Amino acid sequence: MGCRTALVTADVNAIGRLSCNPAVGGMAKGQLVCEIDALGGEMGRLADRSGIQFKMLGRSKGPAMWSPRSQNDKDLYPRYAQERLREIAGLDIIAGLVEDVRLENGAVAGVRLADGLAFACRTIVVCSGTFLCGRMHTGEIQTAGGRVGEFSVEHLSGSLREVGFVTGRLKTGTPPRVDAASVDFSLCQTDHGDPEPIPFSQSTSSVRNRIACYLTSTSEATHKILRTGFDRSPMFTGKITGTGPRYCPSIEDKIHRFSEKESHQIFLEPEGVETNSVYVNGFSTSLPRDVQLLGLRSIPPLERCEVLRYGYAVEYDYFPSYQLHLWLESKRVRGLFFAGQVNGTSGYEEAAAQGLLAGINAALSVRGEEPLIIDRSQGYIGVLIDDLVNLTILEPYRMFTSRAEYRLLLRRDNADLRLTDIGNRLGLVDGEQYARMAAKREGTEEARDLLQKIALKGRSDLAGEDRYVKGWQYLKRPEVVLADLLPLLPEHDRLQRLLANRDVAEQMEIQAKYEGYIKRQLEEVERFTASENVLIPEAIDYGRIQSLSSEAREKLSQVRPRSLGQASRIAGVSRSDVSVLSLYIR
Repeated sequence: MGCRTALVTADVNAIGRLSCNPAVGGMAKGQLVCEIDALGGEMGRLADRSGIQFKMLGRSKGPAMWSPRSQNDKDLYPRYAQERLREIAGLDIIAGLVEDVRLENGAVAGVRLADGLAFACRTIVVCSGTFLCGRMHTGEIQTAGGRVGEFSVEHLSGSLREVGFVTGRLKTGTPPRVDAASVDFSLCQTDHGDPEPIPFSQSTSSVRNRIACYLTSTSEATHKILRTGFDRSPMFTGKITGTGPRYCPSIEDKIHRFSEKESHQIFLEPEGVETNSVYVNGFSTSLPRDVQLLGLRSIPPLERCEVLRYGYAVEYDYFPSYQLHLWLESKRVRGLFFAGQVNGTSGYEEAAAQGLLAGINAALSVRGEEPLIIDRSQGYIGVLIDDLVNLTILEPYRMFTSRAEYRLLLRRDNADLRLTDIGNRLGLVDGEQYARMAAKREGTEEARDLLQKIALKGRSDLAGEDRYVKGWQYLKRPEVVLADLLPLLPEHDRLQRLLANRDVAEQMEIQAKYEGYIKRQLEEVERFTASENVLIPEAIDYGRIQSLSSEAREKLSQVRPRSLGQASRIAGVSRSDVSVLSLYIR
């Protein structure tokens, strides 16, 4: 976006490192990656280049649930990420640890590094993942660090607390890695990628599968072994005080919370094409090493497994995100932005989405332009950030399709149609990517128009021997797919050519089948937009509105919503509180 930028990182060679599962996407997360791509971000392209297995999850449900996922080569992804960064003009990559943020008159003025170097700047994005006062736990062993073999940043969060920021502690974990040569894959169920894999990025023409993954499960014998280590587990002894992710719990947490279950699924996922490392997905743990090994070897395919790296938990500082505006700038310090796990999220995709938006808005701030806010009706990115600012985050936040009330509009297949215009306006989308989206949009509109006009005649399964039915109406039938319609259009060459485009054909299938539901959601979006357009004066004193509940006054004063719509989504603000606030604003 034309700004001079610097990336300060402890280890330049660790940029892009997939420290947890080397996978990108998944349910709802895949939609985030497609939205990042539509805005001009890199994640989808990197995932396509380094992907070794691709699957579309949720295919048994409607298109709102279809979510792409890739297993990625753990060596190639960071290599490509670092190569890409080195190509970017105006970006300096600096090895170092930021210890302090320098402020002047309530605004960012620069940073100071641990080695004494200082840099002046007008905006800063803090995107430090799990590295702020990071502590790694394996059994009774605790070491400082945000990731195995890497530093912990000890002073930055403390310096920000000194100027009034609130911090908390969260926890995440990772499972063991085992040697592929020591695994009996014949005892597993093989999990192949899709026969015709679909890439994340609109810039990628095709991707291919290069590996298979494997499915097995724990048993009651496994659970019995793991329970013997509970008295040395930092989760149960109180050494870990941070809250872990409810939707991706450790194996010991699953055994403890779901004691009635006799087994839990385990996925064995190769970490690359030139490595013997296998990721034991579903076995995240901070149990002692001896217990981890015995537990793994109680699973038949892993009976003789050799562990390359034991699982561990990492606990770290985060900044509760009610302290941020919807454009991820701090409410306390101008020019200071936060993105990623420091905002209380989990997952690469959530972090990437925030990083892109924070970076965009940092650049817009330097330009003196209005910030970019993506709302809940425009993208999962909007849902993510809106939830972070308005909800009370007490555990790592993970994106799900169920969090998006307009998810039928926020599909993977139309992310480019929704957001590429924004990326183009910001200068982040190149001409080729924009032209591809424009051709898809125009082709979709023309094909729909032709299908609504073309009449099919003379088939009893359509409308009777002497009746006509429009092509669009025929396609709406649940049992009809586009392939059934094409043979009925021999004289319509233009429509045939349009529907030969996979993207246009997919839009026709979805738009026809779900037209009524899509129309209903668009009407809901109109009502949503109306409440979003009722702005709340910045200087409003919620303490003076006596008809509000005490909890609502507290939460509204804390979050400082921009609009009546945002106020209605704050945890602790009831419908009656919103009505009172609406009357007061009028």
